[in-house]
Amino acid sequence: MRRPSALSRNHYFVIGLLLGLVLSCYIPQDIWELVQQEECPQEVAENLLIERFGQDFEPHLNLINKPLAAKKPVKNVLRPRYYSSELGIREKIFIGVMTSQENINSYATAFNRTTAHLVNKIKFFINADSAKTNYQLKNIVGFTDTRESRRPFYVIKYIADNYLDDYDYFLLVPDNVYVDARKLTALLYHMSITFDLYMGGTRVGLGESSDAPPSAGNAAGDESLNDSDAAGLSDRNYCALEAGILLSSSVIRKMRNNLDRCVRIGITNDHSVNIGRCVKYASRVAGCQESFQGMRQYSYALNTKARHYKDLSILAKEPAFRNATTVYPVQTPEDFYRLHAYYSKHHLELVQQRGYALEQKSYRIANGSISNKILEIRWPLGVPPPSAPETRHDMLTWQLLNGTHSFLPNANADRAVAPLSRIEALDFAKVLDIALQYAAQKYPKLHYQDLHSAYRKFDATRGMDYQLHLNLYEGATPKRLLLKSFEVIKPLGRVEVVPSPYVTESTRIAILVPAFEHQVTDALDFVAQYERICMANQDNTFLLLIFLYRFDSPSKGDDDPFKTLKKLALDLSTKYKTDGSRIAWVSIRLPEQLSAPIKPDDWLLHASMYGSQQLLSLAVADLALPKLGLESLVLLAPPGMLFRTDFLNRVRMNTIQGFQVYAPIGFQLYPCNWAHFCKECDTCDISQSSGYFDRQNHDVIAFYSRDYVQARKILDPLGLPIMRSDLDIEQLLLQAPQRPAGVESILDMFVAAQHTVHILRAVEPHLRFGLSVRSHLARGGSLPPTLPTDGCGRQQCIHLASRKQIGDAIIRYEDKSILQK
Repeated sequence: MRRPSALSRNHYFVIGLLLGLVLSCYIPQDIWELVQQEECPQEVAENLLIERFGQDFEPHLNLINKPLAAKKPVKNVLRPRYYSSELGIREKIFIGVMTSQENINSYATAFNRTTAHLVNKIKFFINADSAKTNYQLKNIVGFTDTRESRRPFYVIKYIADNYLDDYDYFLLVPDNVYVDARKLTALLYHMSITFDLYMGGTRVGLGESSDAPPSAGNAAGDESLNDSDAAGLSDRNYCALEAGILLSSSVIRKMRNNLDRCVRIGITNDHSVNIGRCVKYASRVAGCQESFQGMRQYSYALNTKARHYKDLSILAKEPAFRNATTVYPVQTPEDFYRLHAYYSKHHLELVQQRGYALEQKSYRIANGSISNKILEIRWPLGVPPPSAPETRHDMLTWQLLNGTHSFLPNANADRAVAPLSRIEALDFAKVLDIALQYAAQKYPKLHYQDLHSAYRKFDATRGMDYQLHLNLYEGATPKRLLLKSFEVIKPLGRVEVVPSPYVTESTRIAILVPAFEHQVTDALDFVAQYERICMANQDNTFLLLIFLYRFDSPSKGDDDPFKTLKKLALDLSTKYKTDGSRIAWVSIRLPEQLSAPIKPDDWLLHASMYGSQQLLSLAVADLALPKLGLESLVLLAPPGMLFRTDFLNRVRMNTIQGFQVYAPIGFQLYPCNWAHFCKECDTCDISQSSGYFDRQNHDVIAFYSRDYVQARKILDPLGLPIMRSDLDIEQLLLQAPQRPAGVESILDMFVAAQHTVHILRAVEPHLRFGLSVRSHLARGGSLPPTLPTDGCGRQQCIHLASRKQIGDAIIRYEDKSILQK
């Protein structure tokens, strides 16, 4: 039977059409009027405001108590100060030395000198049963509890409380053990820190009866042990403290968490047993680990009963001694230094062997088949290539040498030839000797005749390069000379940061400014500059003027040549009295031979304010420092200098008591208005056309009074007497036969004294000279037509213009003369 079909699409269409026609006839026409149109909310609000306030309404913002503070303040994320703390990076090794008060200045000191500079941290632990503190070592920790059985647990607790999160491994040793720190550090870098480590020399079969307290103590201790502890203590394979015990930080942490239990089970006087019991209980380590992850720590026990136990040549034949990380027991402190010398030499030989093997391997890889631009293999291996100059002004020039002199030193056209200094001569002799040794090895049939020529060049990124051209000959007599060239390089060593004491920019500076009678005008300008820069800004400084009177000049009344200076100093001191700034002065009477009348332009071309008598700077400092005290920071300065606050801050930072003296190299300004080669500008940046850095001017120097006094005491018996009054200045001018040669200034005095303080010389762009020359020309004065005849050489006189400016002027003059002809 046929199934009735469903409705087709046509049926749906017909039904929908009929319904639409019926509804259209039935729905009324005004249906849309019944529907209320909804307006936009913004339009509704605007219409209401217009109806209420009219068309001229202008809205106003209510900003009272807005913006409101957040109900929940945002928490700032606190991050550690160092990346290592945030990333969990720790140092590698901490060494704890268990010593005694009697051995601090002997064994412990020797241990510290041979090991401390090669490890990250070292501490010495003693029983502090007395108040003695005058030890040479400073890294000492004392425990007031003198019970010997508790001592290792105090050490563990101290380490865990202070250094657990800072180091990966901890080595506990007595003070009679030598530790090869280089080998130990290399060993630790090959082991993972994620595992418990209890490593050292094994002690097997130790009994309790010899070291245990009386039976009552043993009973109490045994009662505190359960069955599992007794089973664990039956295997007595503990590490021997006599050879050193190496523990990881995870083991130390577990020992600290179970320290009370460790104290109860550590009932013997044997530290090795007590530490071993604590490690076994806390970390469940089976026993002393002689090897770990394929690495083994070797310990060598010296046979002190043998006759040759100190003979290193015999001990070095044993592989166990060469591979040992710790050597024990060391009998005398001197043995520490013998062992350290041997192992240091052994490590140096290994480094040289590895370096030679690496060099040969690199040369075999290169062998000409691959370009050096790809392999970057240069001679010598490991030394950077010469730096490429960015411009033609940065090119490094070669300097011609012979055995005694250098030609055009420092590319200075003022001197064509200069003798080599003692250090330079010794250095060149050593380089020449190395070249001759290499020549004898490479050319065994040739003999050295003489030096043909030599060149050197210093590269700050590479070192000192030498090119030597040697005259060699073959046979017994030099019939025919052969010229052979050799290249020698002295590479730079490892760059190290020199440790320096902590200094701040808040130190008070005592500025000493000496002035002759003909320099009163320059001194007035300096005081005005000092008021503007220091006194008005409340800078922590003190100005001490030093008046150098002639032998017959009055020091009081209207005829006093320094009357205006004294009045100005009193006025400024009164003006800034509330700020603590003041200006004082000291008067010095010169001897008769230094009291000749001086014209303002007599010393104008001198680089130094003292003219040809630079030794007077020593007399000035000797007679003025008693007014200041030994702890004062002193800046000796001439009156004709310009400075800024930045210069004073650098003086504070670079002058360190007992460590460093600062002698800045100031910038000498050209008298531009006189030569008309440049434009005068005191505040402009330095340039070659406006001046130069005067290395011959030693008038400005900063030091601490105590360092100066110590250096003067060294040279006092050598013909450079200390000035204690004005009458002693004559002795300073006498040429004593034993006086050190070349001492003409305070800087030379520090160099000749060979004091422990360093001497820092550096260019200072904010220290400028030449103000006295400019002021003299501005007042209508003129420069002397010739150089002074009282000792001002070419190096001690100032420059009036650069060589380029003088050359341009000569060319222009010659062109005019040619045109006139």
